[in-house]
Amino acid sequence: MTTSIFTNHKATPIRHAIHSADVFSRRRKFSHLPCKLNVKQSVETVQLWAKIKNTRTTTTTAFATPNENDEGERSGSHACSGEQVFVPLENNYSSNDLDEEAAGSLPESGSGVFQMAEHSVNLASLLDKLKALHLHVLASEQWNASRLKLCHNNYVESAKNLIHYLALKCLDIEPLKYDLALISLLNLEMVNSSVLASLTTCIELLENLLLNSSITGKDVSAGISTQGKLYHPTNGNFTINTMRMKACLNRELLLGPLQGSRCTHIMTTIGEEALECETLIADLIKAGTSIIRINCAHGSPESWSEIIRRVKRSSQMLEAPCRILMDLAGPKLRTDNLKPGPCVVKVSAKKNATGKVIFPAQVWLSHKGAGAPPPHLSPDAVLFIDDENFFTVVKVGDTLRFFDARGKKRMLKISRVFHVFSGTGFMAECTRTAYVSSGTELYIKRKKDRLPVGQVVDVPPRESSIRLRVGDLLIISRDSTCGEDNSYGHASGAYRITCSSGYLFDAVKPGERITFDDGKIWGVIKGTTISEIVVSITHAGLRGTKLGSQKSINIPDSNIRFKGVTSKDLVDLEFVKSHADMVGVSFIRDTRDIIVLRQELEERKLQNLGIVLKIETKSGFEKLPLLLLEAMKSSNPLGVMIARGDLAVECGWERLADIQEEILSFCSAAHIPVIWATQVLESLVKSRVPTRAEITDAASGRKASCVMLNKGRHIVEAISTLDNILNSNSRQMKAEVKSLVPSRHLV
Repeated sequence: MTTSIFTNHKATPIRHAIHSADVFSRRRKFSHLPCKLNVKQSVETVQLWAKIKNTRTTTTTAFATPNENDEGERSGSHACSGEQVFVPLENNYSSNDLDEEAAGSLPESGSGVFQMAEHSVNLASLLDKLKALHLHVLASEQWNASRLKLCHNNYVESAKNLIHYLALKCLDIEPLKYDLALISLLNLEMVNSSVLASLTTCIELLENLLLNSSITGKDVSAGISTQGKLYHPTNGNFTINTMRMKACLNRELLLGPLQGSRCTHIMTTIGEEALECETLIADLIKAGTSIIRINCAHGSPESWSEIIRRVKRSSQMLEAPCRILMDLAGPKLRTDNLKPGPCVVKVSAKKNATGKVIFPAQVWLSHKGAGAPPPHLSPDAVLFIDDENFFTVVKVGDTLRFFDARGKKRMLKISRVFHVFSGTGFMAECTRTAYVSSGTELYIKRKKDRLPVGQVVDVPPRESSIRLRVGDLLIISRDSTCGEDNSYGHASGAYRITCSSGYLFDAVKPGERITFDDGKIWGVIKGTTISEIVVSITHAGLRGTKLGSQKSINIPDSNIRFKGVTSKDLVDLEFVKSHADMVGVSFIRDTRDIIVLRQELEERKLQNLGIVLKIETKSGFEKLPLLLLEAMKSSNPLGVMIARGDLAVECGWERLADIQEEILSFCSAAHIPVIWATQVLESLVKSRVPTRAEITDAASGRKASCVMLNKGRHIVEAISTLDNILNSNSRQMKAEVKSLVPSRHLV
């Protein structure tokens, strides 16, 4: 195998180290990463000729080493523009697959694995490739020196490693990976967190191997010594152990220390429903929650304050640290509130296919002041009674009679009594469907008398929604005063909703796709005016899909120019300032959003407030390295949330798995903790029964530093299950697996 080096630069001390190679002038083109990295300088190219049997394949890689005259150019304004990271490279490193017969040509009798590998891998040539790769990585750091100088001291090493990883990722190094795999020396897929140290260690191992080798009977030490070292020894700031410690430190600064033997944090989203049960937050923390998330798009400062007060109180009582993350609403498009439905609750028993009741509906009865039912109960309906004497008259076994909202006679049979936090509650059973509204009177029939025992109060209005089917027309209006009864559609034959955001009406065009509620409903825009958008529904459930208030709207084909931090976000940031440990920044699209946020934090002197960048748009994903480097200019603890709901809609469902792996890789290289979010164990949270796919998805969350669950009916049980999945005792698991192996049958 021979090696040729092509250059058009003046020789430097680094280049003198490769004086044994043939050098002549040649220019190369450049390619770009998905994050729009580019280069404006020619580079050196290493052309590697690998000969296997009688077949010779050519592979080419590139690296840049600026000469003494380049410093002025690198320090100029173009070298650190907001949307560019300079990576001197060419994505031209390609080759045919290695001959399959090469592996089969290994000698049956040899003196070691490296002797056998020598027949298919030339170790000296492999060393040259690694040194060229090492130079390429170092050159990328030099080309981005101006940008790296702007990073805060806390993130300098991590930013450099991110640049190293980007330089490595921009090359097609599949043949090199294959060669390294043949001798089991280095897996280039696993060097994200310590690129430079891993390459340096591998080079040193190969040099030592060649210097001490007696396999070929040739004196290879002379050739190695004349070439010298093409790389700089790794200093203490870039050792593998130092990089790992840096990642752990960044995780703890943002998310807090892990408790006990846990390996991954659990974050839980809660809303105003947490105020209905006095013990819910304590139960969440007991089950394994270490971070509580509050979405500023919902609720009010008063409810947020009460939630945070309960979190801090429960955390202190249980001696279990629990941090607060508050998500700014951001410029997300949502449907406006629909007209409220009637104040009635439906009570329905479970029936089999023939209509026979197999399990009566469970109804919780209590005084309003007693609060919500205990978390281990899952009633089908909750009714509050106005008269406290109800609980002194009623006892287990009594039958309560009433007329429902339709005038139908119905009965509730008291089955159990519970002493809750601030009173007494009853669980009752109902075998027939009933619609109960506020003002419904309950009676006990004893002997010949009918005794009134209470009246139902404060039945909340039913959540309004419209059911959309394929082929339906939907009108999105800017005017929120239309006041239509959306349940039955508009007089024109189209359903109508409102969206108060002007961004939507100013940017969309006919023919573009539009989605609702995280992709559950899809449509195509048929026409637009200043105040209305007409949508034809193209995808929904077989029986239609409900669209309700405050549901997401995405236009994946449109390039809407949102304002990164809205006026509402600035108001909410004042609350976050004194109540939360972290702030989530929604719908980050480019570095300008980071710059505005950093300015707002500096004005409020919030250098210690954690920042979580929510990646939920195509632009945010493509520019993630640039976003990380921009965020690293401040000292604030930094993290990234993979918001998979909007991200899947924006980028395509089929790409989501690859995209989340890419985000994990970028953040691992930058030593930034990742939060794995959206629809984790969703079936378990809502229906108490998880799917197999959800279990494996939750287990994949071990790759991240934190996994987030959304609120739901069975959230406490879901947290406990997730905690077991993420933090299972590996030794115990290995012992259980070992006991299943039929070792006596193995040869």
